[in-house]
Amino acid sequence: MVAIVNIAGQQFKVEAGQKVYVHRLAADKGDKVNFDQVLLLSTDSGATIGTPTVSGARIEATVLDHVQGDKVIVYKKKKRKGYEKKNGHRQAFSQIKIESIIA
Repeated sequence: MVAIVNIAGQQFKVEAGQKVYVHRLAADKGDKVNFDQVLLLSTDSGATIGTPTVSGARIEATVLDHVQGDKVIVYKKKKRKGYEKKNGHRQAFSQIKIESIIA
């Protein structure tokens, strides 16, 4: 069974047992979380498309870890003006494991 779900403002195609990195969730490590914004649910018998979400469907997941992504460097320069600016940041992610897809 495959589902397309909206998690923290992004859409992910998930299956049971899959590990996914999402934007940092407000849950502690080891917590169980549920996502009910299932946009599409595909089974062996066919696909169900939500309008806008599939009613009664939800995704159960466990938060495995909170990590940071790779460093992103932002460099700005204007030639012949003496202007240079260098910034960077690391995005915060949560690693979750999809436990089950409930239709």
